[in-house]
Formats: sequence, structure tokens, C-alpha cells
Amino acid sequence: MQAALPSATTAAAPPRLLRPPIPAIVQQHADDAAHLRHLRSVLVRAPHVKLLQLQRLDDRLEAHLDGLAVAGAYGLARAQEALERPGCGEVFAALVCALQLPDEPAVDRLLSLAPVLPEAWRGAVSALGWVSPAQLRERVRGLLASPQPWRQALGIEACRLHRVDPGPALAAALQQGDALRRDAALRAAGELGRVDLLPGALALLDFAPEAARAACLLGDRTFALRAIEQSAFATPAAHPLRSLAVQALDWPRARDAVRALAHDPQAVRQLVRGIGWLGDVRLVPWLIERMGELPLARLAGEAFSFITGADLAALDLERKPPEDFQSGPTDNPEDEDVAMDEDDSLPWPDADRVQRWWQAEAARFPVAQRAFVGGPVTPAHCLQVLQVGTQRQRALAAQQLALLQPGRPLFPVAAPVWRQRRLLGQPAR
Repeated sequence: MQAALPSATTAAAPPRLLRPPIPAIVQQHADDAAHLRHLRSVLVRAPHVKLLQLQRLDDRLEAHLDGLAVAGAYGLARAQEALERPGCGEVFAALVCALQLPDEPAVDRLLSLAPVLPEAWRGAVSALGWVSPAQLRERVRGLLASPQPWRQALGIEACRLHRVDPGPALAAALQQGDALRRDAALRAAGELGRVDLLPGALALLDFAPEAARAACLLGDRTFALRAIEQSAFATPAAHPLRSLAVQALDWPRARDAVRALAHDPQAVRQLVRGIGWLGDVRLVPWLIERMGELPLARLAGEAFSFITGADLAALDLERKPPEDFQSGPTDNPEDEDVAMDEDDSLPWPDADRVQRWWQAEAARFPVAQRAFVGGPVTPAHCLQVLQVGTQRQRALAAQQLALLQPGRPLFPVAAPVWRQRRLLGQPAR
């Protein structure tokens, strides 16, 4: 059944200014809203961030967006000035402001940037996912009815992010040739749990990369899963579908696929990650050994937590960083390595203390089944991880829950926290 967004008439109008806005304050709102949106894209995937930390950032971001809304047209003008450098955060802030006013001409101008610049597309989609459903009903209806494929794609993305079924528009988009619209429809079908569209997703396996993921989430464990497995393990390099493959494959097959990474010395980081997703407690001692190797120590600690659920910091199982260790780019202008540290924000495990903890706790972990964040792979435990886990753990829990119950919408771990708390049945904090 098609869900409906609340009527736009229920949206609260922005409060009117009683005195002229203060330019410096409004400019600060515009700058900080864009910056915090950039920061949020990092935190939703961070290894140490939980729902509470993400909510603190969301509260700050919403306060700056409210400041722009209160400033009315002046606030929108300041946000639009930042579009001289139209990054994701700048487009997001300006479009949220335009939608909240609402200023329809400004909304149309901002949306027209989306098909031209990839960063603008990301910002527009993010803004559509941020604002309240009451501010989107008529806008999304118009996007879905547009003759322009990119506008239809935006409408479908908005419905996906709000976990609202766009109805017949979804099936129609799967049958039409435009790749942007088709891929948006495949993402939405998989994440909304539209099992009736599984045949359509399977028919696109040879044409659209998104089709295999969608079909797998919708319950296919043959053609789609085979395509995901082949793609995810075609090379030892990291692949965005590898965690899905490890979780969806039966355990012996997943174990063989992960262990095959051990044949390539260059793939040791991918092997450590895969063991964490695999949840084989028999490999925990190997992970503890890797905690003594500086390049792998923190990653091995995270994999250990994926399996056992142990919070290294809370259990006092971490140590100080090595004195001679440098993380990320250095201040040396002659250093050509400017790559960020992949393991930044992960704790440094103390291998000896971790070993003692494991000796005391290992007996409670059955060796004949997967372990996931300290518990069995069940819907109830996945829901618990969604409540208390880190963002990376929560993303795996959401994915696992959808695999366990095809047709259940994928939990949106990157959604605004107040929306996540509502879906989890938690009170706002």
C-alpha cells in the first residue's frame, strides 16, 4: 500500500522577524550549516559515533538551519551566496532553507543544479531527506509526475529516504531506460522492501549495478547473491558490497570467501575487516595477535568488537597511541602522502588485556554459529545493536535485519536522529 506524506498545510510557517537580521549572525548560520553537513557525512560512517553523538551534531545543525529560516529571505540569500562553491553542504543548506520558507522559485533553481554537479545532487537529495514530510508532499508529487527523468529520480530518492512508498512510479521507473531514474528506483525498491519488484530487479542484473543489491535485500539468494559474491571478491581490494556478501552467504561459503583473502599479502586489511563481518569466534585469537602489529592494531580491535561486542574503551582494554606513531597527513611540506588515516578515531587495543578478557569470556560464545556484536544473528539482537551500537555496527545490523526479513524496510542509520528514534520507539532526547 502506498504511504502518504502528511499534508503540506500542517507544516509550521517560519516565525517572522521582529527586527532586522544581524548580518554576521546569519552568515555564521549559513557557514556552520554547510560545514556541519560536511562533517555529518563523515560521522554517519564513523567507527566511534553512536546515536547520542550523532544527535548532538543534528541538534547543532538544525539550530543553524532554524536561524536561516527565522531570517527569512535574507537567510536564504546568505545561504545562496555560498553557492559560488556549490559543494554538498552548501546546496543542502540553501535548499533546506528554501523548502522551509517556502520559496518555490528558489527551490526550482537549486534543484536545477542537481543534474549538473555530482556534489549538488548529493546536497539536494540530502536536503529532501532532511526536511519534514509535511514540507515535501506536494513537492515530491510534482517531481514524480515530471516528464524529466532526473526530477523523477529526485522524487524517488526523497521517498526512499523518508521510507515512503512512491507507488506506481517505482515500477514504471524500473522499466524505463534512463539510468539515473532506474538506479534510484532500484535503491528504493530494495530499501523499502518492495518484494513485488524482485522480478524487475532480477531482470536488470546484467545492466545495473544496483540491481544485485536490491534483489538480495528483497530475498533472492541465487542469481543476485552470486553476482554480488563474484563482484565483491573479484579482487582483494575493498568493495562496497563485500559486507553484504559476507552477511548474505551461508556461513561456510562466506568463511571460504573471506579466508581466500589470506592468499594475498596485500589484502591483510581486507582480511581483518572480513573476519569481523564473518563473526567466526575461532578466529578471535588471530585478531588478538594482529593487535600487536601497528598497521593493523586498531582495525583488528574493531573486528574484535564486531564479533564480541566488547567496547574497548568502556572495558579499559585500550592503550595510549605509540609515541612514534603519526596519524594522517604530516606538517612536512615534502611529504607527498596526504591520505587520511583510515583507522582514525578507533581505539588502540591493549593486546594483553584483550587476551585476558577473551580468556574469561570466550566460553559464552558458541563456535558453531556466527557472533555479531556479542550476540546471535537474530532480529531481536540486530534491533538491540541499532539502539546502542556504533554507526558502523548499526549499518551492519540494519543490513542483517533486512536480510533476515525480506520485505522489511532497511533501517535508515543515516537519517536525522529524531526520525531514527521514532522508528526505534525511543523518546527524543
